Amino acid sequence: MKKNNIFKTISFMTLSLVLFTACLDDLDRFPENDYTKDQVYSTFDGYKGAIAKVYAAYALSGNEGPSGKPDINGLDEGSYADFLRMFFNHQELPTDEAHCIWQDEGIPGLNNINFSSENPFTKGMYNRCIMQIMYANEFIRNAADAGGKGFTDEQVKEVNAFIAEARFLRAFQYWVLMDLYGNPPFMDENSPLDVLPQQIKRADLFNYIEKELKDLTDNNLLKDARSNEYGRADKGAAYALLARIYLNAQVYTGTVKYTEAADYAKRVIGAGYSLKGVYEQLFLADNDANNNEVILSINYDGDYTRNYGGTTFLINCGSNGDYQKDYADILIHYGILDNANWSGYRARAQFSEKFTTGDKRNLFVGENMAIDNPVSYKNGLATYKWRNIKTDGSFGKHATYADNDFPLFRLAEMYLIYAEAVKRGGTGSTEDAKNYINAVRSRAGVKTYDSYTDFDLQDILDERGKELYWEGHRRTDLIRYGMFTSKAYMWEWKGGMRNGLSVSSHYNLYPIPSSDIMANGNLTQNPNY
Repeated sequence: MKKNNIFKTISFMTLSLVLFTACLDDLDRFPENDYTKDQVYSTFDGYKGAIAKVYAAYALSGNEGPSGKPDINGLDEGSYADFLRMFFNHQELPTDEAHCIWQDEGIPGLNNINFSSENPFTKGMYNRCIMQIMYANEFIRNAADAGGKGFTDEQVKEVNAFIAEARFLRAFQYWVLMDLYGNPPFMDENSPLDVLPQQIKRADLFNYIEKELKDLTDNNLLKDARSNEYGRADKGAAYALLARIYLNAQVYTGTVKYTEAADYAKRVIGAGYSLKGVYEQLFLADNDANNNEVILSINYDGDYTRNYGGTTFLINCGSNGDYQKDYADILIHYGILDNANWSGYRARAQFSEKFTTGDKRNLFVGENMAIDNPVSYKNGLATYKWRNIKTDGSFGKHATYADNDFPLFRLAEMYLIYAEAVKRGGTGSTEDAKNYINAVRSRAGVKTYDSYTDFDLQDILDERGKELYWEGHRRTDLIRYGMFTSKAYMWEWKGGMRNGLSVSSHYNLYPIPSSDIMANGNLTQNPNY
């Protein structure tokens, strides 16, 4: 079993799953809340069950698992409705880090950076984010009056912490929408439920996220870093998200905030986190244990979070039955026995070749680094970064569904944010910047830098790729470096061409789904879609 955490509130969470589920045929539909308020918010356990659902929406796609009673109507739960599967596909599949041989609707468009407003993956990602914001709004709206319900002072304090966490989770979802779609509709707990939401400009959404996170941290509404239950947000997570948005502030707002990025990364670094000794163990089935590097994760459990997304997807999409046999001495086992080895996703050659000999992060197998045939699985290398096995080699608890937690934020990213922010001109210590990137490289078993001048921005981008691959960073990183759509960096099958092709810069944003444009007259589509 994993550590005691909020997601073990299973008995009451079952009730809150039913009460919170919204029928999202259109995005102007909000969950009804009269029954929820009367029944769920009458006891302290009810509040904990309700906040558990806000968290659980990251790890579940519906109310039965692995499918049935979906959170979002009209989308296949396996392919298009899970948060992490959608986030991964949008952040990794159009980049050099991943290529999928499947021809399911929407995959070729993501592979080739040729998105459309009808893409079911893009619709699923957008709807999932909106739905999770609605869950957070609903909780915040109904939890505000806990002080008058006869709870103990300690219980009221905990409910206030729940509210702060819901606000953080909402800010995180708005960051996802800001990063992927730019200008989404906006609603908070004060928005009327019977009025279509207005669209918010990207820069204004940045300001909102920044203000929310700083309020949560500066006014001590979130618990101190590393003091909350495992899997719950705290100040460390808020500082990490601030560091991330500040690093990308020029993309989001046109104004650089590298000093702020370095400052907030430093706050995380100083909060007592530490790098895990063995890189490979960060992603195994018992990665919740003895792991002081992860700041906040999406928690998965083979018994309680059964779906075809999440880390079950990350393991299966990159695994292959032949490789399980041919490379058993290297990867031991993928750790999934039933409905396993989906044989779909590979790395592209331009990414795989970035690893130097001896780099312990090079968790790839295969015979052909290049993808000569984009629909043949044994073209390109396959990663075994994600496996449902434990550090002792034993399997996770379930034969079909993974136990691996997914790190939304971890310390290594903060080290690299600090190094990049200082290298880009942010105020900070060049010695610290060197030491932080060297700490990451030292764990990987590669040569460290003797001097701050020995590495440049391209080296940092490459380091981020090797350290954070398949964790949902690559598209954002390439956009920040001006390499995602331009000719500045080519990889195989970029733009749908064997040797790569630059594409229109409007693909730096995904389109708002056409269904929402038609349903909400307040929305304007992103340019050139």
